[in-house]
Amino acid sequence: MNRTSILITGSNGFIGKNLVSRLEELGSFSIETFTRENSIDDLFQLVKKVDFIVHLAGVNRPNDNSEFNSVNRELTEIICDAIYSAKKNTPLLFISSIHAEYQNPYGKSKLAAELAVKKLADELGNPVFIYRLPGVFGKWCKPNYNSVVATFCHNISHNLPIEVDPSAELTLVYIDDVVLELLDVIQNNKTKKDSYLVQPEYKITVKKLAEQIYKFRNSRNNLYLEEVGSGLTRALYSTYMSYLDPEQFSYLVSFNKDERGLFCELFKTKTNGQFSFFTAHPGITRGGHYHHSKTEKFVIIKGKALFRFRNILNNITHEIVVSCNKLRVVDTVPGWTHDITNIGDDELLVMIWANEIFDKQHPDTILSEV
Repeated sequence: MNRTSILITGSNGFIGKNLVSRLEELGSFSIETFTRENSIDDLFQLVKKVDFIVHLAGVNRPNDNSEFNSVNRELTEIICDAIYSAKKNTPLLFISSIHAEYQNPYGKSKLAAELAVKKLADELGNPVFIYRLPGVFGKWCKPNYNSVVATFCHNISHNLPIEVDPSAELTLVYIDDVVLELLDVIQNNKTKKDSYLVQPEYKITVKKLAEQIYKFRNSRNNLYLEEVGSGLTRALYSTYMSYLDPEQFSYLVSFNKDERGLFCELFKTKTNGQFSFFTAHPGITRGGHYHHSKTEKFVIIKGKALFRFRNILNNITHEIVVSCNKLRVVDTVPGWTHDITNIGDDELLVMIWANEIFDKQHPDTILSEV
């Protein structure tokens, strides 16, 4: 099978590492890389042999402002010269920055690089793709460098101080979305876009960003899970987790233990209740109460149990025997008192979801025998 040969400059950088990783997963690309360790002669040779170029290399915090020109502008011009020299219609994807709109040394160097790429397209007809990215965040981004998200995630996860400008607002894109967009261009070579943008873009203030990341850290103590299943919160949570050290991969949870077994609250959510589990020794009965509004779902993970129910108005009763051999969810219903007895020979282990978080001031748990 013929594999597309692709050159990635700046492959050791944040975006480069994520893009190379994804390309390797696909297995349909032959990947060439250009880093600071390579020479300009290497670059010319690489350009001759590849089918596609992704130009990521650049600087935004140099020791000397002259590096803006030597790396951002001049390296881009050298790549264009190499394409001229190779006499190939090689597509070039260039990662620029929204700072190209600003009159600062970094922005001017990025704009000059864009003009070199556009000139290449105009004179040779090469397919070119220019992306002006806002702040990019995600795993493998260097903290305390040029990403406030990376800095906050690293420092907060390590209990280090941060500085917050409460009035500043950020425009961000997530690294996985960036990589998916670049892959779409690499694989489909589409050139008929009015503009090249990564979507979705997220806007958040620096203050709210810090507050959100502190909530991720505090969730291990207060058990509250943020809504991490979609959108910006999902992306920020994944990013935060990527900055944990291996010794932080696990943490202890508290539990209550008595002669019946133990009970442990695991996770709480703001809008979708909480998750807990309990154990019961053989012959032990737990429960013996009803709720007016609260409902629960029980799953037997280990052992065998008898669930008993009684309607508190008409005394109708019902029983269900459940074991871990055939997984079944048992619901508790408002107005029905219920209990659960371990009728097996081993310890009973039961997972519980409740639709609301337990409130000691308003427990909605009324003792009543079945």
